[in-house]
Amino acid sequence: MIVAALAYSQKKTLKIGDALPSSVWTAPMEVVNHPQKTIKLSEDKDKLILLDFWNTWCSACLTGFPKMEELQKKFNGKIKILAVSNQDRATLEKFFASKNGQRYKEILSVAGDKILHSQFPHKGVPYIIWIKDGKLLNTTDGAQVNENTINEVLKGESSSLQTVVYMSRERPLMLSESFDQEKGTSLTNYSLLSKGRIRSIGFGSGFHRKGNIVYGRQFTNLSLLEIFTAITDEIFQQRKESFSNKRIVIEAKNGAALDYIKNSEGRVEDYNLYNYEYIVPVSLSDSLYPMMLKNLSQFADYSASIEKRKVKCLILRRTSQKDKIATKGGEMKYRFSTSESDLQNISMYAFVNSINGIPEIKLPIIDETGYTGNMDLKLLDISDPVSLSKALSKYDLDLIEADRDIDVLVIKDKS
Repeated sequence: MIVAALAYSQKKTLKIGDALPSSVWTAPMEVVNHPQKTIKLSEDKDKLILLDFWNTWCSACLTGFPKMEELQKKFNGKIKILAVSNQDRATLEKFFASKNGQRYKEILSVAGDKILHSQFPHKGVPYIIWIKDGKLLNTTDGAQVNENTINEVLKGESSSLQTVVYMSRERPLMLSESFDQEKGTSLTNYSLLSKGRIRSIGFGSGFHRKGNIVYGRQFTNLSLLEIFTAITDEIFQQRKESFSNKRIVIEAKNGAALDYIKNSEGRVEDYNLYNYEYIVPVSLSDSLYPMMLKNLSQFADYSASIEKRKVKCLILRRTSQKDKIATKGGEMKYRFSTSESDLQNISMYAFVNSINGIPEIKLPIIDETGYTGNMDLKLLDISDPVSLSKALSKYDLDLIEADRDIDVLVIKDKS
């Protein structure tokens, strides 16, 4: 499918395969460059009909006229190429009488058209309507009208015609459902940010993948804070570092507007939800999330960046050289909760990620054990810093408070 980025009419039109209404066939149409003043489309109903929408100011239309004349002669009796303009008779007659227009003596054109423009609304020309056996066969640009495509259609063969869909420049390109039907077009970069709930899609996120490679990400109906957080979490995962809400610093006058806003009934207000989508070339997939954070910060109501800050942390460290956590091997088992956890053959990174998610632990937990092997741990009651430290002590692990310069997500007002 070829996409022409032109204004799209909201008027309901015929779909490909629909029969043309009888009113279109029988309506008298005013014409120029013809012995008669009017003709009817029904006079050529048994032929392949090509309606070539044009105007005198359209250079691409005029460039295509010699080809149309040649094809009409070659397939005479089998096809009818009819130029269609909404300009009045006087304007067209003046054009065809001019030095430039006299070159197109064989072009038969409808003048002052309303009925065909109404039936096939568009704002871009040239625009070709293909009609066969009384039905709309296709809509294309002028470049696709040639001897090969006409032969294909006349013989009833599988057509190589690519339907043209006219899109509005006022609408984001990817909001058109027709784009994914493109032939020979590949999307290399794209971003979209909108505010307000989209009712036709749920709350959540999605991925654009090529095999195992993630080259795009989509978030719908989420708070801006949640989107910033999700992107940053992916960046930290790539670094094999732990990220949680404890690493978020909000330096905004109205920080509450970053999060979900609820009404008196406790329902999330639609107006403060965001939708964000970003796609990069597969070759840049490793940089997807840093690029997303930068892009979103550029266009959202707030800016966000990852910065080094001195922060009070809980430091996870070993209290002896005895290795009491080394895994005995076997399949990985991951059953984590603050009341009872049974962890087998897991990494220190996975464990620290889990305990950083405990809500009652307000400080970020930093791994300074230097332990690189996998572990087996069984823990009871780790719902707060004191109980977690006690549970870890049997493995010669401890938590201590200390300041560290660490990476945090800083969200600010735009200056």
